[in-house]
Order: sequence, then structure tokens, then C-alpha cells
Amino acid sequence: MIFNYIRVSTVQQNTDRQLLDVACDRTYEEKVSAKNADRPQLQAMLANLREGDHVNVHELSRLARNTKDLLVIVEQILAAGSSIQFHKENLRFDAGKTADPFQKLMLSMLASISTFERDLMLERQREGIALAKAAGKYKGRRSQFDSEKIIEIREKFEMPSVNKSALAREYGISRQHLYSLMAA
Repeated sequence: MIFNYIRVSTVQQNTDRQLLDVACDRTYEEKVSAKNADRPQLQAMLANLREGDHVNVHELSRLARNTKDLLVIVEQILAAGSSIQFHKENLRFDAGKTADPFQKLMLSMLASISTFERDLMLERQREGIALAKAAGKYKGRRSQFDSEKIIEIREKFEMPSVNKSALAREYGISRQHLYSLMAA
């Protein structure tokens, strides 16, 4: 079987540019971060791999955003007797074949660059948030509750018999967020 693995980081992003003309038997698509390998569609694909299967990935960073995860996932695919191809980088790895040393080097180098890009992006994000907070422009995410709902929650919160954890669960928030709402 031929599997296409397609991933973007958020639900707002579009997957249309990935593997446009690559025919397959099954597509595994997800809209989640690749910060780790705990992704439902990735795990389902890995579980379904059999000897002789082939995996297509648009580009290396779609499969993983850190070097260790990428190398482990590629090794899992090869250990299952399957092959994998990264189309943008033109890298292909086949189970049972000795990998071309140049391709192995390229995989490691490009994985390191992808990790570096992610680390830089997160660092810039942290710096921007810190500057915005210092300027009083960043207050965090806007509350999902309007003032009437907060009053309702506060009334329940102030009842001595109310379990705070249960109250937080009722509104789909953490206890920490519940206490933050009550402090505001």
C-alpha cells in the first residue's frame, strides 16, 4: 500500500499544497504541531505499515520538527519493512537496502535545520510576548466567558459546599484558570 502523510500545525492552515499529484491508497492527514510524535494520524499510519508499503511525505518538517523524532520515525518505517520518500528534499529510504551515506547525511542535516528553525521561531515568539507584556499590550488570550457568565461562576464559587475541581470541569477549564477568573 502507498500512504501519504500530510500535516500542518493548526486547523487554520491549509494542506492543499502537500503531495498534490501523488497517488496513494490511504491518506493520513492531521492539523497538529509536530513538537513530538504523539499524533493520532501518525501513530495510526505507523501501526498500519506492513512490509512493502511506501510512505510519501511532502517535506521533512511535515513528519517531525526535531531531529531525534524524525530519525526514530524513519527508523520505525524502515523496521516495518516499508520505504519512505520526502518529495521536496528528494530523499528516499528503502527497507532492506543500505542507505546511501549522502542521503543519511542530508536527512540528519536537514532534520537539524528544521529543529533549529522551530527553536528560533519559539524564541522570537517568547521575546515578542515579553516585549508586549512590558509595554502593557499583552494580556494573554481573551476570556471565553462574558461578564454575566463570570458572575454566574463567581456565585457558585463562593458557595462553601461547591467542589472547586468539579466547578472547573463543569465550565471546561482548569482549577488554575478558575482561580484566575475569580481573582480578576
